[in-house]
Parts: sequence; structure tokens; C-alpha cells
Amino acid sequence: MALLVMKFGGTSVASIKHMENVAARVRQEKQAGNEVLVVVSAMGDETDRLVSLAEEVQDQALDTRRELDVLLSTGEQVSIALVAMVLLKNGIAAKSFTGGQVAIRTDAVPNRSRILEVDADKLRVELAKGVVPVVAGFQGIDEAGTITTLGRGGSDTTAVALAARLDASECRIYTDVEGVFTTDPRIVESARCLEQISFEEMLELASLGSKVLHTRAVELAGKSQVPLRVLSSFNDAPGTLITREEDLTMEAPLISGIAFTKNEAKLTLLGVPDLPGIASTILGPISAANIEVDMIVQNVSADLSTDFTFTLSREDYDEAATILKQVAATMGAREVTGDSSIAKLSIVGVGMRSHAGVASKMFEVLAAESINIQMISTSEIAISVVIDEKYLELAARALHSEFKLAESTA
Repeated sequence: MALLVMKFGGTSVASIKHMENVAARVRQEKQAGNEVLVVVSAMGDETDRLVSLAEEVQDQALDTRRELDVLLSTGEQVSIALVAMVLLKNGIAAKSFTGGQVAIRTDAVPNRSRILEVDADKLRVELAKGVVPVVAGFQGIDEAGTITTLGRGGSDTTAVALAARLDASECRIYTDVEGVFTTDPRIVESARCLEQISFEEMLELASLGSKVLHTRAVELAGKSQVPLRVLSSFNDAPGTLITREEDLTMEAPLISGIAFTKNEAKLTLLGVPDLPGIASTILGPISAANIEVDMIVQNVSADLSTDFTFTLSREDYDEAATILKQVAATMGAREVTGDSSIAKLSIVGVGMRSHAGVASKMFEVLAAESINIQMISTSEIAISVVIDEKYLELAARALHSEFKLAESTA
């Protein structure tokens, strides 16, 4: 008998009809002799609706983050009650639990708390009785008993944390896609759903733009060695298993996937004095404004001045440009330039560790399509480039074809 944690996202519980589908899947696993714990998100676009309501009454001069957590947590509370009721109607013993009732304890950072510990004793008691616990994702309580929420990807993180605490056989993330694809199938028609992928590769893909899973959930699963499976709520496809590299049942492919993000911009400070501490002088004020920087390139000229370039989220571009102009005036830099129409494209694969020439092949493919590379960043299993956004889809298709990602390696 296996213990399965089954997490259903907002599209999977968007209506009572969708919840009936959840019940059918739970019944199937129970009939197979498995224990089941369900984690759910808020219904459909409910969280967005609640955020909109909050925006109507929020006063920027007041700190209302605590109340926002209280408000947003109600979305999952509605879901757990309704899903439990649907399960009961279908003859499946079930009981709903909020994050606080389970005792998912978090730090006290509002709107983006991190899980510190999980008290799973109540859940073990219910599972031993044959009951299906239905737990609210995305939420917990801090040391003072205050309701907290986990931020983006919070329900996935909840599911992984519970699976780890209960030593579950598998944590299944049900969503509106069949699994993890080699790249976005809306951009590349030949994109293929992967049978399996390593935690390390999935973490890279998630951090580089793939939106199937949030990085926090993948990171926790890898750390806790909880097998993850991403699969669709709407068909019976086997999905994608995310597991340890040593547990993969086939030799690692050279490239497993291509990720990209369009929400990118870059800023360049020209003619900066080449002195120790210059990077800190430039990026300190940017960091103080809570603006995250991604890729950084610094080039030293013959006159011992330097050009300093970094990328950031497009939504932070205007604010960062204003700050950088102030920094430039202070240090006597020549000019600030920028571009808010760039994209970052990355290829990921553990096979890079044992194969040389991957980067050169990538660059050759882009050159053949007359696509200029503006910046380059590498890790042990990933190569990222910044290119003009208008060439992104062309680049993704060309690389997908060159590395034969449409072909199964099984």
C-alpha cells in the first residue's frame, strides 16, 4: 500500500463538476489500496478576485499585509470544504483541514512565508482510519498563531512539505497540462512531454522561465527526496516523473528542455571608473529598492573605464533606470542606456556534464538564424543567452530542432 499526496490546482477545482473529477481520481487510488491525502488550491481565478477586492480598499500609507493573508487564505478554505463534501457524497470518507489545523508552521513574513515545520500527527490519525484528509494549500500559521500565506507556488510547496513529512511514495501535482514539456508547446508544436527528468534539471527549468512548477516546490522535493509527478487533471496520460538523477531509468539526454522568459530588460552604465567596489556602488541602490538583478556583464576598456550591464524584470525597468541615472551622476559615468524588449532563452540538461561543445552548437544555431547574442550566462547544466525578444520564438524552434528534442530517448 502506497501513500499518495495528490495536489489539485485552481483549474482542477474550478467548479463542482471539476471536483467530481477529483473524487473519481481519489476513488481510483483508494480502490487500488492506496492511502490518499489531497491538497487543493483556491477555485479557478478566486485568488485574483480576492486580490482585486483588497486593492479597492488598500491604503498605501497603511500596512495591511496581515489582513491580506487572512483574506487570501479564504480561497483555499472554500475549496477544501467543497472537495471534502464532494468526496463524502461519492462515498469516500473525507475531512477538511486548514493550514492552521494541520499545524503547518511558518515564519512571520507576510504574503510570502516559508514553511518551518509540519505537525502531521492529526493527518496520520485520519489516514489510519481510512479518511482522506483534504488540506488547504498556500497557507499556514506563524508562532503567534497568525494566518500566513506562502506566495507564488504555495500550494505545490504545501503538498511537497506534507509528502516529505509523511514519507509519501509520491507527490502528484495535477494541473491543466500533461506534464513537463521539452519547451512551451504553444511556441514549438513538436514539443514533447518528458517521461522523467531530474530534480536538478527541473529546478533549472523552473528558475529560467518554465511555469509548470515553482522553484520552491522543486527545491524542497529535491532536498527531501520526494518523487514528484506532474500530470493532467483532464486525461489519463502518465505525466512527468521528477526524481533523483541516479533513479532515472534511461541515460540522461544531452539537452532535456528549453526555457525562456519574455519579461526581461537590461540596463547599461557606460564609462564607469574601473575601481575596486564599483559593482557594489552600482548595485547597492538597486538592491535597496528591492529590485532583483539576474545576469551581469562588466567589460574593461583600454582607457581603464568599464561598461557595466545587468538584466532585471521588465516591471522594474523604469524604477531601476531612474536609480541608475542618479548613481551615474554621482560617480561621473558617461551615460545610462537600456533595452526593455529583450528575452532570455536557456537550454538545460545534465548531459552537458559529459559532453563538450554544447555551447558552441547553440551559438552556431543562433548565428545561422542571424540572431545576435547580447549576453551569456552558464552553469554546470544550463546555458542562457539574452537576445532580442522578436527573435525568441525563432530561436526556440531552431534549438529544439537542432538538439532533436521532439525525439524520445527511451
